[in-house]
Amino acid sequence: MTHDPQAVLAAALEAYVCSDATGRVVSWNPAAESTFGYTSEEACGRRIEELIIPERHRAAHRAGLARLAAGEPGRVLGERLQLSALHRDGHEFPIEMTLTATHEPSGRLYHAFAHDVTSAHRAGLFLAAESAVARGLAEAHSSSSAAARVVEALGVRMGWPVVELWLVDESRQLLCCEARHVAPGRALGAFAVEEMEPGDGLPGRVYLNNQPRWIPDLAVDPGSVRSRAAARAGLHMATGVPICAFDQSLGALCVYGDRVEDSQDAVIALLSGLATQVGQYLDRRRAEELAVELARTKDEFLTLVTHELRNPLSVITATASVAEEELGSVPLEDQRTYLRTIARSAQRLSVMAEDLLDLARLESGHLEIRPEPTDLSEIIEAAVQALGTHAADKDLTVTVRVPRELPLYADPHRLRQVADNLLSNAIKYTPAGGAVTVTADTDGSAEGITWSVADTGIGIPQADRPRLFRRFYRASSAVDKRIPGTGLGLVITRAIVERHHGTIELADRHGSSTTFVIQLPTKPPQSSE
Repeated sequence: MTHDPQAVLAAALEAYVCSDATGRVVSWNPAAESTFGYTSEEACGRRIEELIIPERHRAAHRAGLARLAAGEPGRVLGERLQLSALHRDGHEFPIEMTLTATHEPSGRLYHAFAHDVTSAHRAGLFLAAESAVARGLAEAHSSSSAAARVVEALGVRMGWPVVELWLVDESRQLLCCEARHVAPGRALGAFAVEEMEPGDGLPGRVYLNNQPRWIPDLAVDPGSVRSRAAARAGLHMATGVPICAFDQSLGALCVYGDRVEDSQDAVIALLSGLATQVGQYLDRRRAEELAVELARTKDEFLTLVTHELRNPLSVITATASVAEEELGSVPLEDQRTYLRTIARSAQRLSVMAEDLLDLARLESGHLEIRPEPTDLSEIIEAAVQALGTHAADKDLTVTVRVPRELPLYADPHRLRQVADNLLSNAIKYTPAGGAVTVTADTDGSAEGITWSVADTGIGIPQADRPRLFRRFYRASSAVDKRIPGTGLGLVITRAIVERHHGTIELADRHGSSTTFVIQLPTKPPQSSE
């Protein structure tokens, strides 16, 4: 029984490519068609290097053919080789190939048998990427360095040109790009943004829906302008998975590729596993940071009790003792001076006690807000008038620029508390002869108010700014100058402003000056019903 060799090759599962001594294809079986993308009619007669050999390897291929034609022994004949091949659509993929040669009447022929080993190659890459990520997380000393190690491991090990790790900033309700890997020579243009709203772009949609997302063609993604910017940067596909800890979405891990990926499930499974590791790491880091924060808060509270509370108590005790000893002989005016000293210290204690009570209400969720139609201009004027004596004692120039009326729907008692806190801070931290400026006005639409309190005081160092609204925290510039304070006023102020659906920020100014800017809505929030 005889077998037709061509029928056997046609039925073979491996790609078979036969070429002559000049490198031209003379035979190309169906498996080669599916592996490399060319039909037999398209391939036969063309040089093999033009079809399936990446350009960077073509010179070596031609040199090898020349050595074989010169009769030199072929080092690759009969060997099992791991090579990169080129598909018709332009993407490279790994193949395993054996090459043999025969002498035919028409001349020497070379027979290559090859099969795609992308799956096995990808499995090896996955293992390498998982190992690199695990090592990076173990060695990272902060969340930022961990994020950088993760994106680098995925970009380098997997060959993805862009990898991003996004985390949510809960205080601003924004997604921030914690780390981004970009392959050398890749220009991203408008694609490279650092912040985005939940629901925007691939990271925003993954985070908001807490589900993986696969985009096979960024150029036609209807849901994102950023996807089209990615396509203009030469990126083709993208996928993202949520980063979670105990079912809470913390962010998104996204990769962008410049070629077609046909293994959607495998890639998503890999990224999901890595995202789980990142989520667990972030959860551990937050627990460690919370423990440090609790210890720091305890120390700062003890400092508050032993210093800020003890000082006025000492003043009251000492003054009362002196007054008692001299009660029969001290003039009436000196008695009044003693009483005023005791009253000032008692008032200071009262303010601190009220701040501590407000902090307790804030942390228990019971900070009460009773909004009603009110006038911010009246509140500001009253606060300026009440603190006018303190400003005059330091020869400060206090300028107020507010319209006659600024109506809004708010709790007047709580807004007065905000005005008192900001204005008293400005007066306290501004040296004699300085200036304090208070401005407020509508934002043009009459639906919002911008309110600012600026001073020419000691300023707030850049390093202190991220922690400025943390309870008991005091800027180093205030501590160094031994200016008394509890570190509670700004915490309570921000809580009151946010309960009014507003925002408070420290303006980005340098030097010896400080400006706080508050944005407040003028109308009550719309009912959800």
